[in-house]
Amino acid sequence: MQTIKIKRLFLVFSFGITIFSYAQKSASTPLLVDKKATPETQKLYKNLQALTQKGILFGHQDDLAYGVKWRYEEGRSDVKDVTNDYPAVYGWDLAGLEKKSDKNIDGVPFDKMKQYIIEGHSRGGVITVSWHCDNPLTGGPVSDTTPNSLAAALPNGTSHEKYKSWLNEIATFFSALKDKKGKPIPVLFRPFHELNGSWFWWGKNNATSEDLIALWRFTFDYLQSKDVHNLIYLYNTDRFKTREEYLASYPGADYVDMLTFDTYHSYPPTAESFIENCQRQLKIVSTLAKEQNKIMAFAETGFETIPYDKWWTDTLMKAIGDYKISYVLLWRNQGWQEKEQKMHYYTPFKGHPSEKDFVDFYNLKQTLFGRDAAKAKLYK
Repeated sequence: MQTIKIKRLFLVFSFGITIFSYAQKSASTPLLVDKKATPETQKLYKNLQALTQKGILFGHQDDLAYGVKWRYEEGRSDVKDVTNDYPAVYGWDLAGLEKKSDKNIDGVPFDKMKQYIIEGHSRGGVITVSWHCDNPLTGGPVSDTTPNSLAAALPNGTSHEKYKSWLNEIATFFSALKDKKGKPIPVLFRPFHELNGSWFWWGKNNATSEDLIALWRFTFDYLQSKDVHNLIYLYNTDRFKTREEYLASYPGADYVDMLTFDTYHSYPPTAESFIENCQRQLKIVSTLAKEQNKIMAFAETGFETIPYDKWWTDTLMKAIGDYKISYVLLWRNQGWQEKEQKMHYYTPFKGHPSEKDFVDFYNLKQTLFGRDAAKAKLYK
């Protein structure tokens, strides 16, 4: 009898340990908010989380489409010209698609963008997409901050039907992204980015937090209703100082997969100021990510024309520090801007003064580029 009791106690104890271990594992593994997410999207999300323990994926906006003094050259990339490797993350924007334009806000034809997305994914890279869409109330550009523009896009609003038609275009584009085997390509989708700023029609000076949260949730639910299940949803702000400011328009943990922010290094802030700001923000987001079981990323950054020769190793890496972020994305290399009469680029090109430092940055153990992403097999 005593032996049987001991066996029973052992079984109960073992079962308890198993349940506890499973609960711990479940709590530490982030789950996508889209419960019908494609297997490839689920695998990417899981692998992105695991990869944060090994390093930081490097990304570049519009990398394959153009660079300084070139445009639409097959296989070319300013990042590749310097490092002989592609970025691990490819950034794109869908603005223009909503009005059925053949080109996006940066002049990239959507048919080419689709090809570039397929190409980047085939190398094992990650695709992230923002949407600088027009103002649905006025039809003006994304910078048109006419009062009540966001509220008008909500259900029962005067531009709600127009906004839904725009989402139909977005849904069609996302659904058409397939790899060579016909499987949906996962996309990190970053709608309403920099939402705590005042420069877009969804900004804080033009919309209440309640309305922005409502539009975010409607957008998520509508895309779900259109059977779009290859998206990972990114919450994104511009610079912020407090936890409360960051979360002011947060739609909730059930609507967000990744916590991100944008911060650029620009004059007059010094390198020390940029580093301090980034570290403060990363501390806040890191705490929130742990609390909510989310992944975090540095969704946009850079220093226009990179005037510091060692900005990559002496400034950017210090700004990130030891925080476990999924990726850091640098903005685009447009080159000469005729209207502004200045150069506009954020990664070096052949012959740029920071080229050597960028190679040193590339060679760091914690920075992950195209070949590293391929080796990581993020979709398996």
